[in-house]
Amino acid sequence: MKIKVQDKNTKLIAVLVNHFGGNMNLARIKLFGMFICALCKVQTVGFEKLATAFETSSQSTSSLCRIQRFIAGYNLNTDLIALLIFKLLPHKPPFRLAMDRTNWKFGSTNINILTLAIVYQGVAFPILYRMMPKFGNSNTEERIALIDRYIYLFGIETIECLLADREFVGEHWLAYLNHMRIRYHIRIRENFYVDAPHSGKRLKASWLFSDVKIGTCKVLYRIYYVNNQLCYLSASKIKNKKGIPELQIIVSFNREHNAQEIYKERWQIETAFRALKSSGFNIEDTHLTDIERIDKLFALVLVAFTWAYVVGIYVHLNLKNIKIKKHGRREKSLFKHGLTVIANVLLNPKNKWGIDVFKFLSCT
Repeated sequence: MKIKVQDKNTKLIAVLVNHFGGNMNLARIKLFGMFICALCKVQTVGFEKLATAFETSSQSTSSLCRIQRFIAGYNLNTDLIALLIFKLLPHKPPFRLAMDRTNWKFGSTNINILTLAIVYQGVAFPILYRMMPKFGNSNTEERIALIDRYIYLFGIETIECLLADREFVGEHWLAYLNHMRIRYHIRIRENFYVDAPHSGKRLKASWLFSDVKIGTCKVLYRIYYVNNQLCYLSASKIKNKKGIPELQIIVSFNREHNAQEIYKERWQIETAFRALKSSGFNIEDTHLTDIERIDKLFALVLVAFTWAYVVGIYVHLNLKNIKIKKHGRREKSLFKHGLTVIANVLLNPKNKWGIDVFKFLSCT
C-alpha cells in the first residue's frame, strides 16, 4: 500500500483539525502535525534535523524558520494538549496518577519539570506538567496547582489514587490530599519520625517495621501522624539498586493491603522520562533555555510520545508481538515498538504494516 506525501499530510491535518480546529488556525495545525511527524522520524528535538524531515515543498531553511517562530512566538494552550492525550489513552478512568520531576542541565541553565502522569501497564503517560525556573524539589503550591488543574480539566472522580516518591511528603501537601480525600501512596524515608495518637509516643517509622524480612510486607492497622497529618503506614523490605536491603515505607490515605504493590507502579513515570530523553526523543538535545519555549517543546514531544505508545499497543496486540527475552522482559518497549512503526510508515512510500497510523491520533 503506497501512501503519497500529499495523502499523509491530508490525513494527519484532518485528524488534528477535529481536535484543535476551534482553537488553532490551519497554518498552526499543519506545523503541529509536521513537527510531530518529523520528531518520530529523526527522534531528536534539534530544530535543524527536524526541519529537514518536514514533508513540504519548501526548503528546510524555511521550515526551520517556521519552527523557530512557532516556539518563540505562538501562545500554545497546553490544556488542549492535555485534553488530546487524555482522549487518546488506551484505558478509561479512574486512573492511577504518578507525580515526579525530571531535570537536566544545558550549560549553566537547569531545566526542571514537575510532571503528573497516568500510569498504565508498564509506562506512564505525562498528562500535565509545570516548568520550574529553579533546581531542586518542588514546593507545596506547585504540586497543588498541578492537581487542581487536573481536577479542573478532568474531574476528581477520574483519580483512583496518587503515587509519589520521598520528595512529596510535606505537611501542607498531605493536608491538601487528605482534605480533598484523594487516595495516595507516598514513600517516606526510613528515619522519618511519626507520632502514635493512641500512645502519644514519637518514634522512627523504621522501628514499626523492624520485624519485616526481605520479600515480605506489613500493614499497620492503627493510624499515625506523619508531618502532623493522619495516615496509614505499610512497609516491605526490598533490595535497592546496589543490592542492599532497605525498607520501603509507604504512607496512605486509607488502609490499603495492596499499597506496596500499587506503589510499585510509580516507577512507570521514570520509564516515560527515559523515553522522552535518551531512549526516544532525546529532549536533552535541545539548546533552548527559555522556560516558556521549553514548555511548548515539551508539549509537542508528549503528543508524539503518546502517539507512539498507542500505536505500539495496537501493533503488539494485533500485528506483531514483541518477543520476550529469557529474563522475562520485552525485547523492546511498546513505545519503541510504536515509534519504529510510525517512522517506517512515514519514511517509506510502501506501508508494509497496512495500518493508518494517523487514526490513532483521532479522538473519535
